[in-house]
Amino acid sequence: MDIISLKFALLAGTSFLLFYIVPKRFKMLYLTLLSCGFIATYSYYLIFYVVLFALINYYLGLIIPGARHKKALFRSGILLNILQLVFLKYATFAVDPFFRIFNPDINISRLSEIIIPIGISYFTLQGIGYLINIKMGWEKPEKNFISFLLYISFFPKFLSGPIERSNHFLPQIKTIKGFNEEQISDGLRTVLFGFFKKIAIANQLAPFITGTYSNIGTTDGAALWILLLLQPLYLYFDFSGYTDIAIGFARTFGIELLPNFNRPFFSENMTSFWKRFHISLSSWFNDYIFRQTSFKYRKWGVSASIFAVLLTWTLFGIWHGAGWNFMLLGLVQALAIIYEFFTKKWRVSLFSRLPDFIRIWISRLITYLFYGTSLIFFFSPDLNSTLTFFKRLFVFNNPLKIIAGRILGDISFSVIIFMAVLLIIELIRNDIGSLSGKLESFWIQEKLKNRVFRWITYYVMLALIFYLGNSAQQFIYFQF
Repeated sequence: MDIISLKFALLAGTSFLLFYIVPKRFKMLYLTLLSCGFIATYSYYLIFYVVLFALINYYLGLIIPGARHKKALFRSGILLNILQLVFLKYATFAVDPFFRIFNPDINISRLSEIIIPIGISYFTLQGIGYLINIKMGWEKPEKNFISFLLYISFFPKFLSGPIERSNHFLPQIKTIKGFNEEQISDGLRTVLFGFFKKIAIANQLAPFITGTYSNIGTTDGAALWILLLLQPLYLYFDFSGYTDIAIGFARTFGIELLPNFNRPFFSENMTSFWKRFHISLSSWFNDYIFRQTSFKYRKWGVSASIFAVLLTWTLFGIWHGAGWNFMLLGLVQALAIIYEFFTKKWRVSLFSRLPDFIRIWISRLITYLFYGTSLIFFFSPDLNSTLTFFKRLFVFNNPLKIIAGRILGDISFSVIIFMAVLLIIELIRNDIGSLSGKLESFWIQEKLKNRVFRWITYYVMLALIFYLGNSAQQFIYFQF
């Protein structure tokens, strides 16, 4: 079922209303069945697989604490989680070539055509994180299988996160409160903004982004520079749009999902950027890979941290997909963070001579441009396309005509306005606390003029969503 559809909006809207009619003792079961039904709309095989995946991790969580060979059992559980991810997601890249040495007719990747492993990267990390929490004693095993299955399968977050932590999610569903009008209103408002980001902005940028990457070999350098500048915004509004929808609908059920974005384009370096962008994923890798690795090899001194950064970000890139492009994406991020670590004193000394305003915006611009450049590895279909992109960046053939014709023709002026308005609001919230407080106060006040302005904004957004909703585009992170 497409999340960007009237059918899904009606289903989610109806389901949360029914949720408050269902007796309290059946609410968890209701949400679990609802989530399983949602997954089944993609594949009946997938829902059986998800239940089996949840059952194995649930049982491992129960027996690990008291097991005689606790460490071996824990490692087996982690290995099992990783192997099922490899066989269902990376078979074409890493498994099939190996088996074809012995038999050219073996195609393990056919399993993914049967099961259709949507969301597998997300629920695998949730399963691994849960087992680590149990092994480290950070959390007690969950004894209710329905609760654990809901943690794995909860439908708002299933397709593209946020990646929940078991010790954050499970306690909430055991204490779900009754109908809360303010919480539901806030949730629906968040959903509305999510749909607006996705449909009114990301979907309108998509034809230019995807169309340009489809014709890299003949694209003028001017178009590629515009693409380089726009693709961070496209990814942000697409993915944060999904996150808002997921968080908003979860909130209508009284469940708070982990945040995923915090005004990332106002970061002054990549280390800060990854604390603001795709927070649930970057923090997962920080807590379970970087910290564990750097602690294990702490005797190496600084080298332990360097090794941990390289390992963490290489795995981060591989998590996004099978291919050299994604590995290089992770490696580039690792090198940037290592560079920032070793040059911090030098950079502070250099930039301290500049006025704060100039220093801050130069840092933000450099960070944005670096991230935009690194996304070439993310969006390019293969390594050859990536190399072609870099080669053609400086191939210009009447750039003014290109900009005025094709680019302005593919990107409507209204999209630029929508992006500018939302980014200005983020800028105010990030940099101008006093003005942000005044705007927040104006928005929530119940005076007639405030309510009128608020509801006009809602209706305009809804009108634009319905008007532009025919340009269906899949969420980018849906593929992961």
